[in-house]
Amino acid sequence: MAQLSPQTMARPSQALPFWLSLGTVPIALAGMAWGGLWVLLLPAYCWGLFSALDAMLGLNTDNADLTTPEGDLALYRLLTMLWFPVQFALICMFLWYVPQSGLGVWEKIGMTFGMGVMTGTIGINYSHELMHQKPKIERWLADLMLATVLYSHFRTEHLRVHHLYVGTPRDAVTARYNEGFHRFFPRVVRETRRSAFRAEKAMLARKGLPWWHASNPYWRYWGLQLAMIGLALALGGWQGLALFLGQAAVATWQLELVNYVEHYGLTRRYLGEGKYEHALPRHSWNAAHKATNWLLINLQRHSDHHYKPDRRFPLLQNYDEDEAPQLPYGYPVMTFAAMIPPVWRRFMNPRVRAWRKQFYPDIEDWKPYNKARNPMPKGAP
Repeated sequence: MAQLSPQTMARPSQALPFWLSLGTVPIALAGMAWGGLWVLLLPAYCWGLFSALDAMLGLNTDNADLTTPEGDLALYRLLTMLWFPVQFALICMFLWYVPQSGLGVWEKIGMTFGMGVMTGTIGINYSHELMHQKPKIERWLADLMLATVLYSHFRTEHLRVHHLYVGTPRDAVTARYNEGFHRFFPRVVRETRRSAFRAEKAMLARKGLPWWHASNPYWRYWGLQLAMIGLALALGGWQGLALFLGQAAVATWQLELVNYVEHYGLTRRYLGEGKYEHALPRHSWNAAHKATNWLLINLQRHSDHHYKPDRRFPLLQNYDEDEAPQLPYGYPVMTFAAMIPPVWRRFMNPRVRAWRKQFYPDIEDWKPYNKARNPMPKGAP
């Protein structure tokens, strides 16, 4: 692995490939204006193009120097902060124009699906980066972005539940071994909403405050989501609301497909007395595919993200197979495989078994770990 110096990281040429996400903007506008096959270009761009580029460009295992100053990351940070106004403007155009356009029913459905692919692949991913940062403006942008897909609780669930309990029974987002995505998806949507609210309620209780206290971020979540629903009605009427809800549903599906891939079958060792080993790079699937990491701002370097959650995306480190399990393809291909359980199991179950043998050779009976409702040995909370 080569190390990229702070001077290299500060070069515009190093940052600009991550700006390829903006290519979705003219594609979305073309789909709205011309209909037909143009409405399919958003998923083709996000899934097909970057998978093809991965096949051509291969892996990128270079790591940034961790001493790179914040000022040298300005272009990377600007990208994530600009995306909310870009996405918001596109959604407004979509909700206002499409209901009154001459697009047919199937064209409108295709456009809605494409918008959801974009807001889920890029929007939620960028909000994920922003919610981990300390400046209030970045966390606010994350909340605004999540409101556009009606998934505001994701910030609480991700920061206060998932990062604490990844790889344990308390984390709904950790997909169990042999749990197909079609079982995982309804379970995780249901359970994460509950666990996120409980986490905020518990935090307020520790301060001696009731859940309805003004400091509960759920008031902000609900307010922003209601505002987006009202905006959809104002711009496009009932049809606009249906289009908005459709893209939000697709975006949610995209997010949870990625969540499914990121931790499938990986568990942390139970230490007893309600404690687990510290989250390590080995507890997330790593992917070094160059082009998809451009589109997803290094989300596939997920092993390092869980190891150092506050690290900005250009500084995320790649790990080799000695430290972290490796996906055979980038996220677009892997999420497609996840939709077909027999294909997914053929890809991933042998890799999970190899991971167990590599990192936990002393554990002979994995059956208790594989149960969706009680995946840890007796005595675990």
